[in-house]
Amino acid sequence: MAAVVGRLTGRPGVCIATSGPGASNLTTGLATATTEGDPVLAIVGIVPRAQSHRHTHQSLSIPNLLSSVCKSVLNVDVEDQVSEIVLRSIRTASQFPQGATCFAIPMDVAQSTTKVPAFDTKAFSAPKYGIAPASSLEAANKLVKEAKFPVLFLGMRAGSPEVVRSVRGFLKRCPLPVVETFQAAGAISKDLVHLFAGRVGLFRNQPGDKLLATADVIVCVGFDAYEYDANVWNSNSSDATLIHIDYHEADYGVHYSPEVELLGSIESNLDLLSPSDKIYSRPEVTAVCLALREELSAWKATAKSQSQPGGLVHPLHFIALLQESLSEDTLVTVDIGTVYIWMMRFFYAYQPRRLLSSNGQQTLGVGLPWAIGASLIQDPPCSQKVVSLSGDGGFMFSSQELSTAVLQKCNITHFIWNDGHYNMVEFQEVMKYGRSSGIALGGVDFAKFAEAFGAKGFRVEKAEELEEVMAEALAYNGVSIVDIKIDYSHNLELAQDIIPEDYR
Repeated sequence: MAAVVGRLTGRPGVCIATSGPGASNLTTGLATATTEGDPVLAIVGIVPRAQSHRHTHQSLSIPNLLSSVCKSVLNVDVEDQVSEIVLRSIRTASQFPQGATCFAIPMDVAQSTTKVPAFDTKAFSAPKYGIAPASSLEAANKLVKEAKFPVLFLGMRAGSPEVVRSVRGFLKRCPLPVVETFQAAGAISKDLVHLFAGRVGLFRNQPGDKLLATADVIVCVGFDAYEYDANVWNSNSSDATLIHIDYHEADYGVHYSPEVELLGSIESNLDLLSPSDKIYSRPEVTAVCLALREELSAWKATAKSQSQPGGLVHPLHFIALLQESLSEDTLVTVDIGTVYIWMMRFFYAYQPRRLLSSNGQQTLGVGLPWAIGASLIQDPPCSQKVVSLSGDGGFMFSSQELSTAVLQKCNITHFIWNDGHYNMVEFQEVMKYGRSSGIALGGVDFAKFAEAFGAKGFRVEKAEELEEVMAEALAYNGVSIVDIKIDYSHNLELAQDIIPEDYR
């Protein structure tokens, strides 16, 4: 929840935990936040200072425990350090690349006082970033201008509203074909969608992958290999010239070696990049882009017919119906599992931070807590519908948070794609080993489970029930859970490497 507050606001979300397992239980959430660029401040308790070096109840070394998942971990040793440590932790979490910070406060310090005042609020703002050297901007402009087929590749740090404004301005000046990673979802607006070749990630078989394979120059904006390993999308690394635009230097490797780096403010550097307005109109570029756009949207014509009467709900049927049912302003959070692959490939978002997924650590269980956090920071709180999705396995990782959602009077509809298995593991086991093992779940009636927490429970057993139940659940003002029997019979297609040789 703190991480989604950080992602949506750009300011650190704050979480507090007690000593021992209170701190250790934060580890996965803090790792997710740091990997995926979400600013978070964690405050944890520790045993009194006099007991810190001997065995005692709930004693843990917090720096040793959390230093690998946080940007910084500090101990408060004396009372007068508190103001400076709070300040440093928030500034560090806010600076790019953003992530989690933590400080630990001993029980006896927490009960004490200090005469050192808190800092003025202006001190908590992270320093601003400037523009890259003129020579680097000139070199980048020259590379794109002289390219035969340049492509814009938007990564996780291109997903903030500030950067998105500059991305859209750049594309209006210089309409390049564009690809998004999953966390950059929403960067491309409706009036620019003719340039969009879809999202890429995890498995290399999408129209956007073909576009990247065609490019001779790739302008990487806010890209981080946490989302999509460069050795996958840039396997023939000598074929394309890379331009790296980010707050910090490139993570150099065999498959990611930029010719030019524009470091500093992403939006400022994009605003100064204006090589040509004629690129997209080149016949060879236009032909490829039109073909990929057609391929990208071809599924829509048959989406609803993918589900058979009396049968289970096909993922594309669900996605098409959900797209029709939501406004562009509705925030959708997607948990990890097979559901996230389908949704992040096929569900469109036209505004930044309206479609959220965990694409760095791929952390199970984020869908519902993120929806709760997003609901609570609305103005007024819980005033607009938030939609979240998960598989049955992922939902059970954090399903106890239904109690929080109901208690806080959130307005959330959560859809569960239920197949009785850890399916994202299952279909990859089948691909690798020809069989699956250790993935069977089942036995939970999620509609009754929801009602036990005071939420509204719905169930979809057959495809023809989906439209009516979805409409009723979305209209419900409060917390509702929709248990959907899902058809995963086409899942092996998600992972097939089908990029033709002539695109490589």
